[in-house]
Amino acid sequence: MGVSSMTGFARVDGEMAGISWIWELKSVNGRSLDLRLRLPPGYDGLEAALRAEIAGRVRRGSISANLTVTRVAQPTIRINREMLARVVALVGELSAEVEAAPPRLDGLIALRGVIETVEDEPVEVVEARRGALIDAWRLALDRLAAARGGEGARLGAVLTAQLAELAELVAAAAACAAAQPEALRARLRQSLAALDDLVPGMPQDRVAQELALLVSRGDIREELDRLRAHIAQAGELLWKGEGVGRQLDFLC
Repeated sequence: MGVSSMTGFARVDGEMAGISWIWELKSVNGRSLDLRLRLPPGYDGLEAALRAEIAGRVRRGSISANLTVTRVAQPTIRINREMLARVVALVGELSAEVEAAPPRLDGLIALRGVIETVEDEPVEVVEARRGALIDAWRLALDRLAAARGGEGARLGAVLTAQLAELAELVAAAAACAAAQPEALRARLRQSLAALDDLVPGMPQDRVAQELALLVSRGDIREELDRLRAHIAQAGELLWKGEGVGRQLDFLC
């Protein structure tokens, strides 16, 4: 399967049902899954579905997701005649108190609330947009996974080469003459002779203790065996898949 990086980028754009959209996803390292969504006004209702989709695909990483929506079709515009009538009536009342030129039509229309954008669209159109945006989100997640997997493969190649080099170094250390039992025995004989010269008549039990200490310090075979086991385990983790970063860190 191979390891997966936590770093990646994905972009998906599309157009349907009178709108166009762009999904952009950026992922960097994180201790757990941290999703930060930026949705345009009116699309907050998508958040639960989007989070449910990503939770089943991504385990770790700090992900920033941004959705940009542009309306392709021109919206329907109408005049709020009730608001306009109230404004005209108020102007009529003030004209008796304030001497001023009568208002122009363009000035009245420019007042907030006089011109309205009609957003009443059929339910099937709204649902079609929702489905299209979620499908685009799934595609963006696929592309993000591919980007993270691609970088993971490159990192895996580097780590595999480093593990191979470590294995060679362990083999060289095991083959070193100084690590062989005969070399250890020769050094012990020399140490015994030195002890006898320095401290004549040393009790044999004390000599045995010193010998045991020298043996434990000089024999590195246990450490080499442990290194071989760790290298083998690290190699298995590299092919296990996602979520192995902490285990690799512990092995290191």
